[in-house]
Amino acid sequence: MDLNFTAEETAFRLEVRQWVADHLPAATSHKVRHGLRLSRDDLQGWARILGARGWLAAGWPREFGGPGWSAIQKHLFDEECALAGAPRIVPFGPVMVAPVIMAFGSPEQQRRFLPGIASGEVWWSQGYSEPGSGSDLASLKCRAERRGDVYIVNGQKTWTTLAQHGDWIFCLVRTSSEGKPQTGISFLLIDMKSPGVTVRPIVLMDGEPEVNEVFFDGVEVPAANLIGEENKGWTYAKHLLAHERTNIADINRAKRELERLKLVAKAEGVYDHGRLRDQIALLEVDIVALEMLVLRVISAEKSGQQSLDIAGLLKIRGSEIQQRYAELMMLAAGPLARARIDEAMEAGWQGDLAFPASLLTLAPTYFNLRKTTIYGGSNEVQRNIVAQTVLGS
Repeated sequence: MDLNFTAEETAFRLEVRQWVADHLPAATSHKVRHGLRLSRDDLQGWARILGARGWLAAGWPREFGGPGWSAIQKHLFDEECALAGAPRIVPFGPVMVAPVIMAFGSPEQQRRFLPGIASGEVWWSQGYSEPGSGSDLASLKCRAERRGDVYIVNGQKTWTTLAQHGDWIFCLVRTSSEGKPQTGISFLLIDMKSPGVTVRPIVLMDGEPEVNEVFFDGVEVPAANLIGEENKGWTYAKHLLAHERTNIADINRAKRELERLKLVAKAEGVYDHGRLRDQIALLEVDIVALEMLVLRVISAEKSGQQSLDIAGLLKIRGSEIQQRYAELMMLAAGPLARARIDEAMEAGWQGDLAFPASLLTLAPTYFNLRKTTIYGGSNEVQRNIVAQTVLGS
């Protein structure tokens, strides 16, 4: 196993670094580096810039419109974007549903949906979780009934990230109640402008409506929007979830936020505090260890070896690291890491005029990242999966 980058890979890194420096909007980078709120225009604007270069579909093969990069090139691209302060690519289109369409969609579906994803023009959402059907996804109840050339969809999805921006949503729906719960699930693509689709925001502890409830009331969906075979959606969902869990690890953002943590600690005069330095050092060791694990997987793929099915393990470690750096930033800032209360601000309370605006984001970020050990399959469930598939116990 060789974890060193070749001369060609290093040259590729430098090419990406220069291109990102030339094209990433400075205002967007400033927001990312200081943890400020990103608008739909910020996120989709960067997606369109990448799409115009052919790099939004960074992990796609050439036959589907991607650059055909190796796993190492994709890793280097992600790292350079993160270190430059680029927003995370909203994964639901290019990282999650696109591989499902490539693997299981018809040629017509591939021609219809993939170009809009690759260009960044079409915003996708994910319709998986339901009230009472989160980690136990197989118990979902949102139903699709076939009537001629359409499905009639009735039910609800919840915790749907950024659905308020969505143009399309891919959904797991129940099309049969016979046999095991997993065998009656299908995978549908639904236009969110369809009559009967209602999106209701859920305001989280950080004050943001990042997630939503989505209701389907007699929504007509063309049968042509069914991916693969009816009642085989569970197979396609597992294919997608492997991509989601690997994406949640987000090692490159962790490296960038580690540097931000050090800057906060130095700015607040606590960087030389022994116990805090110990915790920062432990975090850095774990980030390096996670990066080595990611590189091992990439190295195995490069050499043609079958890597272990460790998407769940990457998700566990990556999500816990995200929570740790957010908590350490709160500890470093101390009383200054107070939550921004919009109602109080609107009422005229402005706090200390010398208070650094970027510290207002620390508490909301801490609150927001509490979700990471739950979504994409809770870490408790992932540990069971790792025990069964990796350890064989």
